[in-house]
Amino acid sequence: MKKQVVVTLKCDEQQKEAISKELTDLADITYLEEIEEADRAQVLKSSDVLLSMIFPLEVKSEEYEILKNVSLLQEVAAGVDFLPFADLRDGITICSNAGAWADPMAEHILGMVLTLGKNLLTNHARLARGEFERQAPSKRFRGATCGIVGFGGIGKATAALMRLLGMKIFAMNSSGRTDEPVDFIGTLEDMEKVFKACDVVIISLPLKKQARHIIGPTQLAWMKEDAILINAARAEIIEEKALYEHMKKHPDFKVGLDVWWMEPRSHGEFSVNYPFFELQNLLGSPHNSPVVGGAFPEALKFASENVRLFLTGQELRGFVDRSDYI
Repeated sequence: MKKQVVVTLKCDEQQKEAISKELTDLADITYLEEIEEADRAQVLKSSDVLLSMIFPLEVKSEEYEILKNVSLLQEVAAGVDFLPFADLRDGITICSNAGAWADPMAEHILGMVLTLGKNLLTNHARLARGEFERQAPSKRFRGATCGIVGFGGIGKATAALMRLLGMKIFAMNSSGRTDEPVDFIGTLEDMEKVFKACDVVIISLPLKKQARHIIGPTQLAWMKEDAILINAARAEIIEEKALYEHMKKHPDFKVGLDVWWMEPRSHGEFSVNYPFFELQNLLGSPHNSPVVGGAFPEALKFASENVRLFLTGQELRGFVDRSDYI
């Protein structure tokens, strides 16, 4: 008897095709958006696997208790800090889609690093004012050092691009081990060493409970005065006030942010508590680093492949230990 896979996110025909190619021989696939409200509870009650994008926006909190048969919750999103871990039955295996969005995010990070390091926006603004400063300097990346905090899929994809610039790679992960070609690998306990050595620091760390506000005034003070800091992970990893005050005090310290402390999806609006946009050393983007053509079907395929691994009893990717978040 086939397993029941319920897709809770809205999908177009191309996206449905990406899911079907991986799963139709193993499972019956139901799209929750196509189900009448009266039949919704029965569909969820009989589901074995849920394939979701942002689970708490797609499944109502009062429906959690009827997910008696669900064995796997597979997210299409890479980060899962938004999940209601405490409200989900212990028997549900949870997997993130870690690595699925790595390539477009790495390209976005590279774009931010180059834009900030080469002062592209500053020089454009000068030209717009009629100023032609041909001797305006910029940062050289060949021979410089890039620190990567969180060396998973995004961190590794970013490191590959940074190596093409001739940069050395200092990486940190949970184990302090990697098969990737790096110049240094350590854990978060090595943050001081890495931050002091690096010209560029990339944050690509999941927002586990230990990572919240892991970068504050002390950690920022370890960085070089003219370092570049990029955060494409979660805003809460960095203390907002500490970052603003450090940027204001050190105008040569440049920051690229693709994530924010208050975003529409999580807070209903976008806002900042400090006047970041009055600073000249900030480059911002609206959490759109993974939004490129074809990325979503590819991420769906990646997530569906993991569901297939689950249904065939193979080792899963992106297993989430809920104790890291509760």
